[in-house]
Amino acid sequence: MNRKKILLTGAAGFIGANFLKRICLKKDIAENYSFVVLDSLTYAGHFPSIEKDLQENDHLSFVKMDIRESEKISQLFAEESFDGVLHFAAESHVDNSIKDPNLFVATNVMGTLNLLRASQENAKEGFRFLHVSTDEVYGTLGENDPAFCEETPLATNSPYSASKAGSDLLVRSYFHTFGLDTVITRCSNNYGPFQFPEKLIPLMIFRAQKDQELPVYGDGRNIRDWIYVEDHNEGVWAAFTKGKAGEVYNLGGASEKRNIEVVKTLLEKLKKPESLIAYVEDRKGHDWRYAINFSKAERELGWAPTVTFEAGLQKTIDWYIENPSWIEEVEKKTKFNHYK
Repeated sequence: MNRKKILLTGAAGFIGANFLKRICLKKDIAENYSFVVLDSLTYAGHFPSIEKDLQENDHLSFVKMDIRESEKISQLFAEESFDGVLHFAAESHVDNSIKDPNLFVATNVMGTLNLLRASQENAKEGFRFLHVSTDEVYGTLGENDPAFCEETPLATNSPYSASKAGSDLLVRSYFHTFGLDTVITRCSNNYGPFQFPEKLIPLMIFRAQKDQELPVYGDGRNIRDWIYVEDHNEGVWAAFTKGKAGEVYNLGGASEKRNIEVVKTLLEKLKKPESLIAYVEDRKGHDWRYAINFSKAERELGWAPTVTFEAGLQKTIDWYIENPSWIEEVEKKTKFNHYK
């Protein structure tokens, strides 16, 4: 069988692992594509999340590698002759970027450059490089500002978003300078199974189950647009297979919620008291509001989110309750101690 060979970076992380399970295992995709699954297995990359899938599917193979290692990346590309790249790998936690911006520049900017350089040197006919980015590169919105569109200027406010904007611009430059077929997607806040418990929703579930305080930044009124991870990954695949070269596609969830509203909803569903909420000092440079206009993706890709926030949140809660061993493994492996 002559399958197209795709490099999937960051596949043991939250979004990448869900992409592998949601997209790569579909029958028609498995028949026509093989995936080299790459991850450096940092604290947020949990191999057991994908281990069984790798064992049971011959169109998936795993490579432990860090995208910062330029020589190893170049050698991999020369050996494998990829037909495309789906680039999920990134450092993504804003708080960590404030503590260690060097790591974010090294991984998100230089790591992406290594992949782009290797792609440009080895690209064959039909090759495509899809770069998964974030709405945070657009900065922040006021309460009544129109949602971000693809033409919104980049205006980053954290080292994390600055590093992602830098990688976005490198991807753009490789299209315009070298003619490499590239596509960029920018998503709103993802949630769902397998998310490391440093992010808002899994952290609150994790702590509420233990009757621990739930730390909420500032007054909790900051607004985020939420997209269920499966919806996001369907959009990524649509952009990879249907998107126009050199274009950017916003992928939003049409679910703007204040942080405190999300936390209170979680407590209600978990039947826990609101007295667990503890307001803490606000994050430095905390963006006020994110909102995504995804009409371009609807128009050009035929994509739109299908999972409501209420349904997605319940599915997420159910998964964490039904998979306590996953949380225990992550906690043991990383000595996870955020906010303890």
